[in-house]
Amino acid sequence: MAVRLLAYEVADLCLGKPPLRSLSSSATVADAIAALKASGEDCISRENLSAPGLALKSPVSVLLPSVKGLVRHIEPSSSLLEAIDLTLQGAQNLVVPIKSSTTSISKRRQLQKSSASISPTIHNGQEFCWLTQEDIIRFLLSSISLFSSIPMLSVDTLGIISNDFLSVEYYRPASSAIGAIARSLVDQTSVAVVDNEGTLIGEISPFTLACCDETAAAAITTLSAGDLMAYIDCCGPPEELVGVVEARLKERNLDGMLKEFRNSPFSVDPSSTSSSDEELPSPTTALSRSRRYSRSSSQSARMMRRAEAIVCHPGSSLVAVMIQAITHRVNYIWVIEDDCSIVGIVTFAKMLEVFRKNLASMI
Repeated sequence: MAVRLLAYEVADLCLGKPPLRSLSSSATVADAIAALKASGEDCISRENLSAPGLALKSPVSVLLPSVKGLVRHIEPSSSLLEAIDLTLQGAQNLVVPIKSSTTSISKRRQLQKSSASISPTIHNGQEFCWLTQEDIIRFLLSSISLFSSIPMLSVDTLGIISNDFLSVEYYRPASSAIGAIARSLVDQTSVAVVDNEGTLIGEISPFTLACCDETAAAAITTLSAGDLMAYIDCCGPPEELVGVVEARLKERNLDGMLKEFRNSPFSVDPSSTSSSDEELPSPTTALSRSRRYSRSSSQSARMMRRAEAIVCHPGSSLVAVMIQAITHRVNYIWVIEDDCSIVGIVTFAKMLEVFRKNLASMI
């Protein structure tokens, strides 16, 4: 059985994966956002907060990460171990050539000609797909019985809980977390929102921000981290927070951003709200203790995720945490104690280290 697992190739993980789509070099940030929203993928754009309209007209190249090695190419005949090794070296996405029929490629080439900025990726008659950490973890989960008792060990016993995580205090300005949000995108995690006692209240995730429209820049500019969580909730921003954002934009003379914000569907009559801090929700009213985290039930699609954090405990088994992460479409799970104090974070990368070591022992 172990020999069969080691015999799997990257091509086996690519079955059913759709071909990648590409953006032309002349595409803008607005084109990239439109493409990602249409495809259901995840992104976060580092916008010019004082002039988001100008930011959307910037070339898409400004969004390319400065960190090298996040995207790596790999052959379909490469082994599962090679794919895991590249991932552990820092690759977020593995680009793999895929076989397509001549007819399907011809149809996609026609689409490529008809689209000015968004098209299928075809290079020298070859299409490509890509693999993520989630794809590899999902594949390993399907063969979990081959790993003996390791999947039943706790994340604490396995030593894969990391205390190197990103966080921001509830009352701190959301804008102070921009650097952490950018890093969390690279790390494929999120930013924990905690109170002054280290209790986990929720999270600010780049994947949640990807579900928002461009007016989220105004919320980041004007709200606290805790209020930003309420603003980006999948149910839509509360009316009182929309009023607060408008009032504070006006107070700070951010006229360009205010104009664009008022054109959004969320805009309200400024006279109906107040910018008084007394009207803003406190940590206890914005998120009651029962809503500070979610243990099990949640929408599985990223596009429907809330700002609530998905959590486990130090004694949770590896396989349970894997299932949690895959179910909620995240690459990490927060680890907390019974009093909700945050212990650390478990990531797909840490899980892969465990499986890589175990697979090496099978050789």
